[in-house]
Amino acid sequence: QRGTEFEAGTSPTQPQQGRRKNLEFEPLSTTALILEDRPANLPAKSVEEAQRHRQEYDEMVAEAKKRELKEAQRKRKEMKERFKQEESIANAMVVWNNDILPNWENTRNTRRVRELWWQGLPPNVRGKVWSLAIGNELNITPELYEIFLSRAKERWRSFSETGSETEADDGASLADRESSLDLIKLDISRTFPPLFIFQKGGPYHDLLHSVLGAYTCYRPDVGYVQGMSFIAAVLILNLEEADAFIAFANLLNKPCQLAFFRVDHDLMLKYFAAFEVFFEENLPRLFNHFQSSNLTPDLYLIDW
Repeated sequence: QRGTEFEAGTSPTQPQQGRRKNLEFEPLSTTALILEDRPANLPAKSVEEAQRHRQEYDEMVAEAKKRELKEAQRKRKEMKERFKQEESIANAMVVWNNDILPNWENTRNTRRVRELWWQGLPPNVRGKVWSLAIGNELNITPELYEIFLSRAKERWRSFSETGSETEADDGASLADRESSLDLIKLDISRTFPPLFIFQKGGPYHDLLHSVLGAYTCYRPDVGYVQGMSFIAAVLILNLEEADAFIAFANLLNKPCQLAFFRVDHDLMLKYFAAFEVFFEENLPRLFNHFQSSNLTPDLYLIDW
């Protein structure tokens, strides 16, 4: 009320040099703006003050209309780009299904396929392309997956009943196996948490648990390593259960992935060195910036 009375008592001739051009209040839309006179129990505005308020009101309405127009244009642009993207995906899907996949061995390394791939794989062919690209050098079959999954379930049952596991001659110590099982349980709970599909009670929780558990039995020399759940989760979203396991096991068997997941220090150092060569060749300015900041590959390549 004091502020209102002070305004009412302001001299009409008082200079307005202190008046700010940028208003603190920015309405979200013109519908929120209503210009009203002062209540009858308060002193009336002077003519100059009323004119000033009217001018400010008009400026606010104009700015709000500009924002509304800009927002409408942005939405139209987004919608147009979305339709364009959907059309591009639909066209690409036809090419993948009719031209590329039936002739995979002859087309996989062509420039056309590479360019299409970088544009993004249509969801309905993504799993198929990934499986073909990763391959199955380990010759894993769905039946073999079921065998190792059964072993994993037997271990979980043993842990839940006795709190320990019977020794098995699989190349891994009891402590390593317990550590793997604990890590799987912990990692699944924090795998893409915003999706709420891999956490306990979610539709993909048991599936992810199965694939990771079967892998620890299939490769006890590697076991479970933190971060594997994210790779398996992405595969599970695009492949059937057994196919996801086959792709997962073969992907982790690639020399680079295996070196890092087995923490083979000598081989990791070679990959670090090779990366730095390519880094310096392709992004010399960024490479020099990293060098001056002492950011070496071992600080970030492992996470990548």
